[in-house]
Amino acid sequence: MDLGLAGKVALVTAGTRGIGLGIAQALAREGARVAIAARTNSDVERVAASLGGLGVSADLMTEEGGRRAVEATVSELGPIEILVNNLGLRAGTSWTDTGAKEFEAAFAGNVAVSVRMTQLVLPGMLERGWGRIVAITSLWGRETGGAPAYNAAKAAETSFVKSLAREVAARGVTVNAVAPGSILWSGGGWDRRQKADPEAIADFVRHDMPLGRFGTVDEVASIVAFICSTQASLVNGAIIAVDGGQSRAGI
Repeated sequence: MDLGLAGKVALVTAGTRGIGLGIAQALAREGARVAIAARTNSDVERVAASLGGLGVSADLMTEEGGRRAVEATVSELGPIEILVNNLGLRAGTSWTDTGAKEFEAAFAGNVAVSVRMTQLVLPGMLERGWGRIVAITSLWGRETGGAPAYNAAKAAETSFVKSLAREVAARGVTVNAVAPGSILWSGGGWDRRQKADPEAIADFVRHDMPLGRFGTVDEVASIVAFICSTQASLVNGAIIAVDGGQSRAGI
């Protein structure tokens, strides 16, 4: 299937490893002109070279960093037609170490940064009459579980997606979210937990993962690439679970 992404300009936040890297690679394989933005310059340069795209070293937690990422992409590649809000930060692990400070940090590192990046690119998309905005949320934004502050922040990010999607759809811009379940990748959280306590993680997989395995980065990235495509023109305001049935929520 031709996804119609050839020549489209895409910006992927936190695109140097894990799910963000997989998304950037998937878009590049479809012919998109991909920019990635992250803080570590050496990682940004390495990944950008592998994609044949643009790397922008910037702290996206700041307004200045977000603006620099957008302006550099537009200057080097052209107007941004696809934005993937992949950056997401955790704060606290349970109610024993979570309070207002952790909630503020989680909201700043998830929904606030997604809103800010979206506001930077949205006017141009609306003016041109075409755009794709995708937020990478989480299984834990759809139901209870995980770290409380992260949970609430991802739920808020989901609400942002649903609200904005209704506002801009008639002007050619779709806004959606992909909610991954437990995804295993080298150096990621589940990889570290598996190495630290393989027996406990094997038990978790048996009881919580209907497919009997973790998900992969590529399985998430392929869904994101489709949502960004011209073929997904009727997909708007959707929160798409990519978790192998791990979630129990009915929506």
